[in-house]
Amino acid sequence: MRIAQAVFGVFHHFELARELERRGHLQRVYSTWPWSRLKREGLPHNKVETFPWIHVPEYLLARAGVDWPWASDGLGYANALAFDRWTAGRIGDCDALIAISGAGLLTGRKLQERGGVFICDRGSTHQRYQEMVVAEEFARWGVERAVSDERDTLREEAIYAQADAITVPSHAAARSFAAMGVTMAKVSVIPYGVRLENFYPVVEPATDSFEVLFAGSVTLRKGFPYLLQAFAALRHPHKRLRVAGAVGPEMKGVLGRLPLEGVEFLGNLPQERLRELMSSSHVLVLPSIEEGLALVQAQALACGCPIICSTNTGGEDLFTDGVEGFIVPIRDPAALTHAMQLLADSPDRLQLMRTAAFQRVKSIGGWSEYGDRWEQLLQRLTGASI
Repeated sequence: MRIAQAVFGVFHHFELARELERRGHLQRVYSTWPWSRLKREGLPHNKVETFPWIHVPEYLLARAGVDWPWASDGLGYANALAFDRWTAGRIGDCDALIAISGAGLLTGRKLQERGGVFICDRGSTHQRYQEMVVAEEFARWGVERAVSDERDTLREEAIYAQADAITVPSHAAARSFAAMGVTMAKVSVIPYGVRLENFYPVVEPATDSFEVLFAGSVTLRKGFPYLLQAFAALRHPHKRLRVAGAVGPEMKGVLGRLPLEGVEFLGNLPQERLRELMSSSHVLVLPSIEEGLALVQAQALACGCPIICSTNTGGEDLFTDGVEGFIVPIRDPAALTHAMQLLADSPDRLQLMRTAAFQRVKSIGGWSEYGDRWEQLLQRLTGASI
């Protein structure tokens, strides 16, 4: 098989590209990052082509802290259109194009006209579903801010309709497509692989305190206010909530209305520090309102840290409720408090979950298994033999 990929930046697509290259299937991967960034990904230069002219300025503005939605939305939409036109002009003869959602509408159609297959790889829930859920959350907290650019949503929906298949990383994401009327025959669940070689226990949790960890962007989408409410209700004389991640712009007017006693904001952290925090925490809590598959959950398990997550994190594809952690409904601080309290009040139960977390990690597939599942899907869609 001859497979091409198109991706904004990197995401998980270069993990997939390495798997396809190892199997002899990769024809080309197109990215909006420059080669100076992509060369560390370990692919031959002749298999990578780049179109960085719009994405890089957009990224630099965001990194500088420029919060101009009109500018970022405009650049993001322009980048999607220009990148698609560019890949459409360069795509060669191949059996399939795997394009990250938002990319590949023209290119995929062109390949289909030649008899090829167009696959949309969506890393989260259905775009319209995501927009509806997060917009509802913004309204709940009085945030007057657009969730996304409507042009992006319309483009995503056109891509879903055009694609021969849609891939998502979790059953939670797949359910969102069903909720939006997409036939499930078109949707395949392929959970991400996880590199766990950098995550393992390095310290033991303290015995005289209860350490809670949140890892991810501090946003309404991640359900962060519900964690603060739940943590405030947790009964423990020496409790602490450590927050590893950048604070989103919509939170500026929200955090001041929430309980923050015992909460430490640490910002973005390197993997080494995150590994230490996961090892020394009694539980990782991830109450996301919307998510594709949060890989910090697998990383926490590898460090022996049980998980409390919402039903919308993809946690069900990683661990068993009640064994390595707890899965609770979204927007339910009482359920979060109850789960944390069970662990805080029962060291024996906590230790059982820590042991179960170590055991679960042994069966979590790496990127090789991810590549196997993709190869099987591609063979089915293209009719090619391997």
